[in-house]
Amino acid sequence: MERIKVATFAGPGTRPVIHLVPRPKIPRKAALMQVGACGVCGTDLHILAGHWPKPLPWPFTLGHEVAGVIVEIGDELREDYMGSPLKVGSKIMIPPFMPCGRCYYCIHYPKHANKCLSPVYYGRYLGFDQPPHLWGGWAEAEYLDLEMLPGTKVYRLPDDMPLWLGTLAEPLSSSLHGLRRAQEMGCFQVGDTVVIQGSGPIGALAIVAAREMGAGRVIVVGAPEEPRLALCRKFGAEATLDISKYDLSEKRIAAVREIVGGFGADVVIECSGHPSSGPEGIEMLRDGGTYLEMGQFTNAGSIDTNWHRICVKAITVIGSWAFTADDIALGIKMLHRARHRYPFQEMQQRFSFSEEGIMAAIDAARTMQCVKATIVPNPAIVD
Repeated sequence: MERIKVATFAGPGTRPVIHLVPRPKIPRKAALMQVGACGVCGTDLHILAGHWPKPLPWPFTLGHEVAGVIVEIGDELREDYMGSPLKVGSKIMIPPFMPCGRCYYCIHYPKHANKCLSPVYYGRYLGFDQPPHLWGGWAEAEYLDLEMLPGTKVYRLPDDMPLWLGTLAEPLSSSLHGLRRAQEMGCFQVGDTVVIQGSGPIGALAIVAAREMGAGRVIVVGAPEEPRLALCRKFGAEATLDISKYDLSEKRIAAVREIVGGFGADVVIECSGHPSSGPEGIEMLRDGGTYLEMGQFTNAGSIDTNWHRICVKAITVIGSWAFTADDIALGIKMLHRARHRYPFQEMQQRFSFSEEGIMAAIDAARTMQCVKATIVPNPAIVD
């Protein structure tokens, strides 16, 4: 692997182009990870659709739900964020961003450190042609440098965790973070009835987080029936509601309240990002219930409102965005503990690492042909 294939995009609406870049030299606090698999996230789709709220320095490489194996490591990079030893052959994941640990929010509001004023993005937006070639997960390998980007955090995966499963640690941690916030505030308790709006990857993993954290009942509202709602029931949703069968918001609200019974749900988690979800979800709640907004972090489709600010500002509705460093470690542990209790592998449809394969993955994710599209640059190590 003297030269490494890296997929880049020139801007919104463009097709991927695979470039060959030189293998970087690995300094003392750096590593090179051979990518086993990397998911296609809703964030990737928003960026490619031009919905990202801030200017981005195109071209760059997408892909942040990434897991791989260390193939080269510097002399001074010896352990991960949790103190586990790192070496050549260690399975690892790297989250898309991490708080710097030094700014006002990191110091004074550690539970909101994901609102860091100077987050580390691992240089994914530096571009494929800028040395030392920092890039994202849609590549054969990914370079990480803790000296250049000192906020970088690496997480070792259990040796018996397949890399395809490791790609789900980051999206699972987002759901875990939101429910932890609700739990700490006394707004989510063991036995609560939870309604999840959205049957995509985050919605499916929210079922896992809710059940593992003590939810009594879980109901999912989304579409389509195949493959998404059917898989949500396999994940443990007691009931699902196909929104494509209801033409009015009032009908969807009434249908959910009939399933839930009583005064309404204790907790509603919004994972869909649809502009109508917020007002609908609030009406699915009982009085005094908790609404957890996780899905709307851009104003795509809701230009006339600022509802998405609930999510990105992480204000108490409860607004929740992304995760903290400790959430990732807890997410990995939860995923490992629950790996035999849920059909995680059925979530994923694999695509080849080629320009055609990447476009097919993006199309499958955008059109909901699968629950989670996953690009596999190195299939020999993914299982």
